[in-house]
Amino acid sequence: MDKHKVVPIEDRIPKLKTQRKQKTNRRMVIYLSLFFLLIMIFVYFQSSFSDVKKITVTGNENISDEAIIKAGKIEPHTSFLNLSDKDIEKNIGKLQEISSVAVHKSFYNHLQIQVKEYHRVAYLEEKSKYYPVLESGKALAPMGKKFMPVNAPIIADWKDKDQLKSMAKELAKLSQGVAHRISEIHLDSKDKAGKKVILYMTDGYVVRSSISHFSRKMEEYPSIVQQLGPHRKGVINMDISTYFREYGDEEAPKE
Repeated sequence: MDKHKVVPIEDRIPKLKTQRKQKTNRRMVIYLSLFFLLIMIFVYFQSSFSDVKKITVTGNENISDEAIIKAGKIEPHTSFLNLSDKDIEKNIGKLQEISSVAVHKSFYNHLQIQVKEYHRVAYLEEKSKYYPVLESGKALAPMGKKFMPVNAPIIADWKDKDQLKSMAKELAKLSQGVAHRISEIHLDSKDKAGKKVILYMTDGYVVRSSISHFSRKMEEYPSIVQQLGPHRKGVINMDISTYFREYGDEEAPKE
C-alpha cells in the first residue's frame, strides 16, 4: 500500500501566503491599469487631443472644400469620436451639386470626405444671367456678371422646367467632343408640344431634333458633317429621319 507524503501545515502556510500575495498584486495591477486608462480617456476627451486633426476632401471640382465641410456641419474643435459618418454624409448630400458622398475615419483623427459631383452640362440664360445646369436638371445660382460660359452649350428662351430636366439628362449622355460643338439650344417655338429643339453649332450648322432621342441622334453629327464637307452649310434635321437642307436666305443662322 502506497504511503502518501504528509506535508505539515507549518510548511504550507508560507506558500499559501505567497500565492495570496501574488494574487492580490495582480488584482492591484489590474485595478491601477483600469484607473489610469479611465484617467487617460477622460483627459483625451477633455483636451484638444480628441479634436479632428485633418480633413481631406476629394472628388470636388466646382464646389470648394470649405463649402463641403461647412455643409457637413463639422465645427472646429469637434471631438473625432463623436462625429457620425452617416450624419455628415446626409448633410453634405443635401447640396444640389453633390451626387454621392462617402465619409471615412482614419488614424490619427483624420476625416476623409469623398464626393461625386453632378456634371455641369449647360448654362441657362435668363435676363443676361447664366445659371449652371447640372445633369440632374437642377439650375444653380447665377454666375458672376463677368462670367462667360465655356465648354458647355447655352440654353436660351427656355420656359419649361420639366423639359429642362429631360434636356439635361440627354446632354449628360453626349460625348465631350459633340457637346463642345453645341453653341446654343432653343425650344422650337413652332412645336406646340414643346419637345423639339433647335441647336446652333459652333461650326455654322443648325440642327433640328427632339428631346426624346436627342443624345442618340447627336452622336451621328460628326460623321454627317464630315460627309457634307467644309463648304456646304445648312440645316441638319435629326428628328425621326435625318436629312440635310442647305441654307436659303430665310434659313441662315442668326448672328
